[in-house]
Amino acid sequence: MTGRVIKFYNSFFFVKVDDELIPCKLRGLLKRDKKIGSAVCVGDFVEISKLNDKSGVIEKVQSRRNLLLRPLVANVDRVILTFAFDAPKLHPLLLNRFLVLAEKSALDEVIICVNKIDLVATENFLAEYEPLYKVLRVSALTGAGLDELRKILSSGVTVFAGPSGVGKSSLLNAVDKSLRLKVGKVSEKILRGKHTTRISELLVFGDGFLVDTPGFSAVDLTEAGIDKNNLRLCFKEFGAFANACKFMNCSHSHEPDCAVKAAVAGGEILRERYESYLTLLSEV
Repeated sequence: MTGRVIKFYNSFFFVKVDDELIPCKLRGLLKRDKKIGSAVCVGDFVEISKLNDKSGVIEKVQSRRNLLLRPLVANVDRVILTFAFDAPKLHPLLLNRFLVLAEKSALDEVIICVNKIDLVATENFLAEYEPLYKVLRVSALTGAGLDELRKILSSGVTVFAGPSGVGKSSLLNAVDKSLRLKVGKVSEKILRGKHTTRISELLVFGDGFLVDTPGFSAVDLTEAGIDKNNLRLCFKEFGAFANACKFMNCSHSHEPDCAVKAAVAGGEILRERYESYLTLLSEV
């Protein structure tokens, strides 16, 4: 039987086959692979054998179209990187870490979603990113922007990813009240959210699936296979200028006659993005 892994919980992979949800274990040959987190993950299409007790065994994982490494979800159509205007404040470096991970995963669509617009009056927040990515401005509290969000979510597999406390679960509850996802509050002491979502799970919405993922703020790019040679490829605006650099493998950091640096100086590449690139380059 062929089905899709909907969630992983209590050492079981729950596989949806037609209208049935079957708890499954792994066949012994499917061992944990530290490089990608797991031999099987949420979103995978798998082949299973059903047992007499109505549980199952995963025999084989079908080829993946793509794999989002942080959070670990396979066969994704789009990722909505969710942040907050305030409480907690959005840091440009954290935003660009998430964008780099999304670009490395080669997803079809990457969207930036900024929640809690009811907390500030500035409407052009992140406007400088809009030539690169679609930016949604929404409020789970007032309902602003939710109709556009529902339209995007109505097909395909959409992953919500972002730091804790930005309101991912609250947004999904506002989009569909029947979800009833657990939500938490931002700590007044450390100004960060607590992890209220504990597992990644595919949730049926319209003709597609939503994935509410555990929040996080510390992202190790090297675990996702990002190094000094491929990081620049994850900043897609660099590509229009890179061929004009003096050196073929220009890192766009210290080399002379770098067309990317010239584009930054000329305002053709956002300086905030470039500074984030240099910081991430020093890390990897």
